[in-house]
Amino acid sequence: MWRDRDFRRLWVGQTVSQLGEHTTLVVLPLCAVLTLGAGAGELGVLRAVGQAPILLLSLLVGAWVDRWRTRTVMVLADVGRTLALGAAAVAWFFGALGLPALLVAGFAVGALSVFFDVAYQASLVRLVKRDQLVRGNSALEGSRSAAQIAGPALGGALVSLLSAPIAAASSALLFALSFLSIRRIRRSESIPEPTHQASQRLPEPAEQLSQRLPEPKHESKQKPQQRPPRVWRRIGAGLRFVIGDTSLRAVCLASAAFQFSLAATTTVYLLFLPRELRLSGTEVGLVLAAAGPGALLGSLLAARLPGRFGHGVVLVSAAALGDGAFLCVPALHGSSAGTVLALVAVGLVFGTFGQLVNVTVMAVRQALTPDGMQGRAAATITFVGMGLTPLGSLLGGFLADEWGPRLSLAVTAAGMLLSPLLMALSPLARLGRTLPARGAPCPARS
Repeated sequence: MWRDRDFRRLWVGQTVSQLGEHTTLVVLPLCAVLTLGAGAGELGVLRAVGQAPILLLSLLVGAWVDRWRTRTVMVLADVGRTLALGAAAVAWFFGALGLPALLVAGFAVGALSVFFDVAYQASLVRLVKRDQLVRGNSALEGSRSAAQIAGPALGGALVSLLSAPIAAASSALLFALSFLSIRRIRRSESIPEPTHQASQRLPEPAEQLSQRLPEPKHESKQKPQQRPPRVWRRIGAGLRFVIGDTSLRAVCLASAAFQFSLAATTTVYLLFLPRELRLSGTEVGLVLAAAGPGALLGSLLAARLPGRFGHGVVLVSAAALGDGAFLCVPALHGSSAGTVLALVAVGLVFGTFGQLVNVTVMAVRQALTPDGMQGRAAATITFVGMGLTPLGSLLGGFLADEWGPRLSLAVTAAGMLLSPLLMALSPLARLGRTLPARGAPCPARS
C-alpha cells in the first residue's frame, strides 16, 4: 500500500492538513488573548464560532461529498483555509486585525475543515483496493488522532517563537503544503452511483433499457424533487444505524461528554496558563508541546495493549488516566520550574492515553460497522461527539468570567471523567482481546 504514490500523496496531504487544522484551533485563540487582549467571554465566542460548522454542516456535507470528486473538495478546502489565515495575517500587518476579523477567519477555517475531513475519509475507498482499506484507514486515522493532540502543541510553540499573527500565517503554509500534495494525485476517481437504490440491487437488462428511454422532460422534473429526500434518507440511515447499535451509541455519548468538557477545559486552560500562572509565551508553548511525544507513545501502545489486556479495559482505564491528569493542574501555583515540569508531565500523560483511546475507538467503530455504512457512521459520530464543542467553549468562557480560571478549570476537568464512566457502564467495557466480527454485537451484560 505504501508503494502506491497516490496513497502516499493522500496520506501526506491529510496529515499536514490535520496538523494545520488543529494548530489553528490554538493559534487563533492565543492571537485573540495575546494580541487583542480578549477576555474570557470573547475567547469562548471565538472558539465556539470556529467549532459551529461541525454542528451545522457535518451531516449535510457527508451526504454531499458522496456525489463529488473528493480530490477537488480537498484541494478547494485547502486553498480556502490558506487564504482565510493569510488574510488575517495581512490584516494584522496593516493594523486592521480585530475580533470580528478573527471570527470570520475562524468560521471559514472551521467550515472548510468539515469539507476536507469528510472528503478524505471518503477518498480512501475510491483510491485503494478493498483488501487495503483496513491498513489505509489505520494510517489515516492514526495521523488524524496524532494531529489532534500534536496540533495544539505546535500552535503553542509557534506562538512562543513568533508573534501570534505570524503563527497564523505559518498555519496557512501547512494548508498550502497539503494542497500541493493532494493536487498531485493522478488516479482517476469514480463517483458512486447517486441513486439510493443502487446499493440495494443491481438493475436487470430490461431495467437498463427502460432507463435509457428518452424522457428528458420527465426526468428533469423529477431530479430536483428527488435529491433532497435522497440526502435526508441517507443521513437518516446513518443516524438510525449508530443509534440502534448499543456500542456505537455509547461511543457517541462518551465522545460527546469528553469533547464538550474538553472544549470548556481548553478555553479556561488557555487563560489559566498566561494569566493565573504567569507563564511566558515560551513556557506556554513548551507545556502545550508536551502532548506531542505523548501522542507518539500512545500510538505505539495502541498496537499492543488492546490485544493483551482487552479493548474494553484499555478504553476505560486509558480514558480515566488521561482525563484525570488535568485534575492536578488547578492545584499548581506560580511559574517556577517545578510548575512547568508538572504541566509538561500532565501533557505527556494526557497525550499518551488520549491517543490510545482515539486509536482504540477507531478500531472498534470500524469493526462494528458494515463497509457500506462506514462514511455515514463516521460522520454521525463526529456530529454527535463534536457537535457540542461550541457550547463547551462558551461555557468555559462564561465560567472563567464568573468563577475565575482556577475553579473553572477544576470543574471542567472533572467533567471529562464522565466519558470513561459512560464507557464503563456500556458494552464497550466488556470488549475482549479480539474485536467482534463486522456487524456483530458486543458482549451482552450477564
